[in-house]
Amino acid sequence: MDKFASDTRCHTNPQVSCGNCRLNSICLPISLHIDDIDKLDDIIQRSRPLQKGDYLYRANDEFVSVFAVRSGTVKAINITNDGQEQVTGFYLPGEIVGMDGLATNRHTNSAIALETTAVCEIPFTRLEELSIKIPSLQRHFFQLMSKEITSDQQLITLLSKNSAEERVAALLVSISSRNQRRQLSSTAFRLPMSRADIGNYLGLTVETVSRVLSRFQKQGVLTVDKKEIEIVELGKLQAVANPIGF
Repeated sequence: MDKFASDTRCHTNPQVSCGNCRLNSICLPISLHIDDIDKLDDIIQRSRPLQKGDYLYRANDEFVSVFAVRSGTVKAINITNDGQEQVTGFYLPGEIVGMDGLATNRHTNSAIALETTAVCEIPFTRLEELSIKIPSLQRHFFQLMSKEITSDQQLITLLSKNSAEERVAALLVSISSRNQRRQLSSTAFRLPMSRADIGNYLGLTVETVSRVLSRFQKQGVLTVDKKEIEIVELGKLQAVANPIGF
């Protein structure tokens, strides 16, 4: 993995810091004061963008940092005992990736850019020190850890109990709600991941994923143009996904 630069300004936009980043309401606890944001900004390292297929980190790498996605998308993968790749999550702008290394100080997953992606690297030892001084920041990262546990539980449920329609609907509803949190359209968006990645994540074949999307389109629930998705009937899609509670 390439080492990240220590410059605290983003190479793609030198004027961006935690204080004026459009994603700070997602990445940071809202209760942080300006002085506290400046303290956090001082420890964050911003790298040159990753290109599609680049690794952010690999399984068994030493855990030293967590990463906030600033733009683009990252997928997390695990290699099963029989050598197969299993997609374990997708991370969109404003979301934190890398928490899998907390338990053993080694990453259990690998993280790969799905497109040109910029991240903020947050060295965890510095973050621990700062969290002691800023209780709201500590609570925020406890919440992030809890969210990771919940996501793992949801994935287990997704793979074990639900139909193909429910699985695909749950993923689309999840992306919809996450886009809404970023103040983007919750009904019209581009899927950053391939059909193969979707199928891998959901435990479905590529053909099944395509058939389900076509079925939803015929039912008037959504329109599909390659990777472009428009949800026409969000309520109906949510009703299909509801058994999962994704």
